[in-house]
Amino acid sequence: MIPHHPSGRRLEWFFLFCNIAFALAMSGELPVSGVVGKDLIIDGWFHERGVLWPGQAMSLEVEEILHTSKSKYQDVLVFKSTKYGTVLVLDGVIQVTERDEHAYQEMISHLPLYAHPDPKRVLVIGGGDGGVIREVARHPGVEEIVICELDSEVIEVSKKYLPSLAKGYDDPRVKIKIMDGNKFMAENQESFDVIITDSSDPVGPAAVLFETPFYKAMHASLRTGGIVCTQGECMWLHLDLIKPLMNSIATFYESVDYAYTTIPTYPSGQIGFIIASKGRGSCKVAARKTDAAVA
Repeated sequence: MIPHHPSGRRLEWFFLFCNIAFALAMSGELPVSGVVGKDLIIDGWFHERGVLWPGQAMSLEVEEILHTSKSKYQDVLVFKSTKYGTVLVLDGVIQVTERDEHAYQEMISHLPLYAHPDPKRVLVIGGGDGGVIREVARHPGVEEIVICELDSEVIEVSKKYLPSLAKGYDDPRVKIKIMDGNKFMAENQESFDVIITDSSDPVGPAAVLFETPFYKAMHASLRTGGIVCTQGECMWLHLDLIKPLMNSIATFYESVDYAYTTIPTYPSGQIGFIIASKGRGSCKVAARKTDAAVA
């Protein structure tokens, strides 16, 4: 259960921002953030500060800066840390580190895949680093894996600097679509057994992925009996975002659940997952046994 938490003005501004971002996304005119990741490296330490976790920060000691650039959509930074391996940062926010990425990638992938009795077609929205498709590809019964990533530079940078994640792109079942996930789903109705949204935090281009219309688009793109699993933010920090969203989508999904995992380099050391089903019950119990390739 997610306890009630008053939303206040912060939630009103969040939804206003999402509506503006949605309109910009549809027009293809999403602005590039003003954040410069390398400027957050001070005295040899990278300091992550975010508007969604005020009053706290995460710091990692930097051994070497490997890459800095501005893509069409966001600031991109890759550095080698002293304790967490290679780190990918987008718009000043840590996305993955080699040391703890498995805690996130495995949960967001295997939870919905094992809740489905026979997933054949899987859509991944976001997740350009390749970690989710790597995990999905470990399921031999999956016949097709489509990834929709808006920013092609994330894919290219990950292939170069994070090959342990990006090896998922080598699987012949993977099809890459460099495009907006909403547009792709509108063109592919009732097509997928599982949809996984591996998004950044709801700031900038990813803001639209935390709005009810996006969940309706996923619902329409699911086959009957299908499951969606999305990055669900941190229950220590974002109850005023999580609870209204779950209540809203519960009006058209048959079941809506919240799961979580612990991961050191995400805010407050925790990240959640919203899991919802279409035409089936709760996803709390596995629908099939573990594959040898995954165990």
